[in-house]
Amino acid sequence: MRQLRTLSLVLLLTGCGAAPRAYQRARDVDTLEAYRAFLLEYPEGEEAEVVEVRLAELEFEEASKLHTVVAYKRFLEAHPDSAQARAARTLLEGLRFNAAKEAGTAEALRQFLSDHPDGAQREEAQRLLREAELRELSATTDPAQLRAYLQEAPDDPRRLEVEARLDDEAFSSAVASGGARLFAYLRDFPAGRHREAAKARLLDLEVRGLLASGLVEEADARVKAHPLGARIEDYPARREKALAERTLLRIDEPLVRAAQPGHYLRGVDDLQRALVAPDPMDRWQAAEELGQHVSVKVLDPLLDAFRTGRNPLIRQRALESLRTVLRALPPEVAEYEVAVRLESLRERAGSAELYLSTAALLDLSGALEQAATEYQRAFAPENPDPVVLRRWVEIREERRQSFSAAVAARQLSLWARRVARDEPISPEGGVPLAASRQLCAAVRNARFASEAIARARKAGSEFPEDLDGFAVTAGEALRLAEARLADAELLLREKTPGARSCDEDAVHERLVSGVAQRREALRALVSKQPRLAPELLRVARERDPSPEIRAEATTLLR
Repeated sequence: MRQLRTLSLVLLLTGCGAAPRAYQRARDVDTLEAYRAFLLEYPEGEEAEVVEVRLAELEFEEASKLHTVVAYKRFLEAHPDSAQARAARTLLEGLRFNAAKEAGTAEALRQFLSDHPDGAQREEAQRLLREAELRELSATTDPAQLRAYLQEAPDDPRRLEVEARLDDEAFSSAVASGGARLFAYLRDFPAGRHREAAKARLLDLEVRGLLASGLVEEADARVKAHPLGARIEDYPARREKALAERTLLRIDEPLVRAAQPGHYLRGVDDLQRALVAPDPMDRWQAAEELGQHVSVKVLDPLLDAFRTGRNPLIRQRALESLRTVLRALPPEVAEYEVAVRLESLRERAGSAELYLSTAALLDLSGALEQAATEYQRAFAPENPDPVVLRRWVEIREERRQSFSAAVAARQLSLWARRVARDEPISPEGGVPLAASRQLCAAVRNARFASEAIARARKAGSEFPEDLDGFAVTAGEALRLAEARLADAELLLREKTPGARSCDEDAVHERLVSGVAQRREALRALVSKQPRLAPELLRVARERDPSPEIRAEATTLLR
């Protein structure tokens, strides 16, 4: 027992003396490696604090010799509270500032200020940042960046220089983009130095539309009467090309006539008169046929029919025809024609009718997100617009949102059911023609809704029970609307023998037949009129209202 206690005391005395001896050895060597080894073995010893102080001194000396950002960062991470930390931060800041200054970019200077918001070089860095931003802005082609800088530095003495740059870039971007951006330029730069050039470009786009529509005399009159007409580039050459094209299309040769849409159509003036005929069927058929005339002159009549038509089928056909015409016109012309009408609507007071017209134009231009907002503003849940509901179904189907399309289709079927229930039919006094045509609209929309819901069920959904219910509702609406339409048309024929029924659509059949005949005529031209065929095929490829004919002409031109 006594021997055990003696051995323990010896070990204790030996252990107590080991740390001082190890410290003395490290001190004698006085190197980083020695001090690190000591702390690794005696992290809690009495000498540890002294060693850490000396270690910080040596590591700072080493970092100072290297004099790099990485060296100072590592030192500060290891010794954030050391006596040398302040000096290390100052040296680190100096290195970073010099690097940012040498880079000279706004991004590098912003990063320096983010790392050292209260540093000694803050004011100098801010001055250099402003200079770098101006240099970069002088080379940018992005008007949004120029506007952002003006908002951030409203009192900058170089504001006029930046504003001039913004004016130039905004105008260049507008010229490259088309009518909508040109109108935006005129709104955003009331004192812009390119305003006259922007107006001349808008006039050019207007004249292009007239020439593309074969309205050469109207284009001549517009150029001659406008103060900026002389600024339209290459007008004489474009005019001669339009005249030559019109002359070609007027050749009195059966195949040439048969290859053109106008050969199968009533004239524009006749169709415009039909848009105000007493029978709504005449009006919706006229709206459909008017869309086969690829001319800027039919856009306003169609837009008016869409905006003011009381029967949904008139408005539906007008909207579809607007899309047909705009897709067949040259893209820059179509974009301008939409933009100029949107600009006109912008200046009017808000109303449901205005919102609806704006929505349709935005929709036709492809701006679906903006169009959805305007459709929503025009939509009245208590009195839903069947044309809007139908369009919602189409858009959601295009986006593969089957269930959402079915929801909109159900709303459309509920509209059809309400019309079928509420439209008055009186055996005593007969039935007004308008009521019969309204029931025709109810049947066609109920059928459309039922087919859309069927497609959604076929596509599958997480809510099959809901779709089953939608299908029942749509089926009931369709049956009721068909029954009420049959009653109404029976009374109509009793009152007006020979009155047309809802399913009689001679105009549509004529238009479909015209497409087939044009296709055959174009094919025959290749072999029978090889000299005329290329130019006629080019015209058909560029401006025929039928996508099928445009595709056929493209194939034949290869």
